[in-house]
Amino acid sequence: MPPVAFQRLLAAALGKGQRNLLPPRLWAFSSSELFFCFTHPALNCTHFSTVPEPPNTTPSSVPSFNRTRTRTPLETQFESWIQKLKPGFTAADVDAALRAQSDADLAIDIFRWTALQRGYRHTDGTYLTMIKILISGKRYRHAETLVEEVVAGACPASIPLYNAIIRFCCGRKFLFNRAFDVYKKMLRSDDCKPTLETYTLLLNSLLRRFNNLNVAYVYLHAVRSMTKQMKALGVIPDTFVLNMIIKAYSKCLDVDEAIRVFREMGLYGCVPNGYTYSYIIKGLCEKGRAGLGLGFYKEMRDRLLVPRGSAYMVLICSLAIERKVDDAVEIISDMLRNSMAPDVLTYKTVLEELCRGGRSHDAFELLEEWRKKDAWMGEKNYRTLLNTLRFIDQE
Repeated sequence: MPPVAFQRLLAAALGKGQRNLLPPRLWAFSSSELFFCFTHPALNCTHFSTVPEPPNTTPSSVPSFNRTRTRTPLETQFESWIQKLKPGFTAADVDAALRAQSDADLAIDIFRWTALQRGYRHTDGTYLTMIKILISGKRYRHAETLVEEVVAGACPASIPLYNAIIRFCCGRKFLFNRAFDVYKKMLRSDDCKPTLETYTLLLNSLLRRFNNLNVAYVYLHAVRSMTKQMKALGVIPDTFVLNMIIKAYSKCLDVDEAIRVFREMGLYGCVPNGYTYSYIIKGLCEKGRAGLGLGFYKEMRDRLLVPRGSAYMVLICSLAIERKVDDAVEIISDMLRNSMAPDVLTYKTVLEELCRGGRSHDAFELLEEWRKKDAWMGEKNYRTLLNTLRFIDQE
């Protein structure tokens, strides 16, 4: 807006009686300077914090109209970038200007100023760029404001923009529900349907809330619904997404569904990995089906896959409790060969079951053997296990 037009608009808004209350220097500002002043009041408090005296019309006060105001570095940069955006600038010009900024605050000022110009409207690309700049600059409040604007329809929809918003919301504790609002908006749209990236972000966010079993059952319904919707949309999952679905079922001890998804992996051209088998083995053992878990363990070892340490220990303890001690001892040896060591509780469970089965001598020999192979056992843990064996043997 030209300075003269802005001044006339300001004078009309204030009226004749209040026009004289403004400092004379205000009438010498350009429209971009006035925009910066009103959006950064802390930088201009000397001009607007108090009501000035009425201007003195004596000849001695006339030179004050020619005084120049000292600009801050941020204001100078803002003015220089505004001048670079020539009249009739496009969204591509604004996007390039935003990407050139190293200061997130300056970028949001440019973003807001351009939105006020006649004949211009931000696109999904400029919103996406601005949101990424704000997130990288840790201006999360501003980013949340832009997210609300996008959800309200401030710009055209696009898959990259929606996925970026979902990624941001999944990373913020109090925006978890907003991520699913955006997902539902994508389901209703005609040209912005959810993609594999969308489901990866949402499933990963859901699984982070599966630590509590009671809460996990609540979120399992959401996992089921998203799996059905993913199939209905024709989105082909990858191994990572299928592993998350298997993990969700295994956490809730719905191992039959987990095995069903495991059997379907070949239909999508996905190959099970160590995580796939580990999730299923843990779920089966916690369900009390250690024998079937042992079968999956042997299958994965035939494929030269190594379970995770937690899957190893759950399987060992479950087999020992079910009096399959020899299998448990063999798996401990395999675990040690793969540079992993059981914890004290796992060792103790196996040794106690050996003693209860009348094999105390074998238990003492195995303890000495494991002590030599397990560099992480330590003298303290060894003494604890040895004292446990001696106590049980004396009973």
